[in-house]
Amino acid sequence: MGVATWAARAKFTASEHEAGNASFILGLCFISEGAIPFAARDPMRVIPSTMVGGAIAGGLSMYFGCTLMAPHGGLFVLAIPHAVEHVMQYLLSIALGTIVCGLMYALLKPSAVAQTV
Repeated sequence: MGVATWAARAKFTASEHEAGNASFILGLCFISEGAIPFAARDPMRVIPSTMVGGAIAGGLSMYFGCTLMAPHGGLFVLAIPHAVEHVMQYLLSIALGTIVCGLMYALLKPSAVAQTV
């Protein structure tokens, strides 16, 4: 959601920008709960966007044969030797999935002004 708030600044309120920044930081730790306020407010746009982004990230990581030995830990796991196999492809997969999710939601979301009318 952070990418969406950066890509389409005019479509988001100031509080949504703050929530988007927080969700990006949480996302780096693989904590997806930062998207909950967005999904609660706009489920018909957020849920499909996250599904498509997640499918792209997951599909690419499978295609590249990436493995993650730790069940959680976000990008901090990269500091553990041999915890991630095919590190660059793993990061590329996550980055592309994140970008697709954010841009898709940015395109689907109506402007903040249109929502208040």
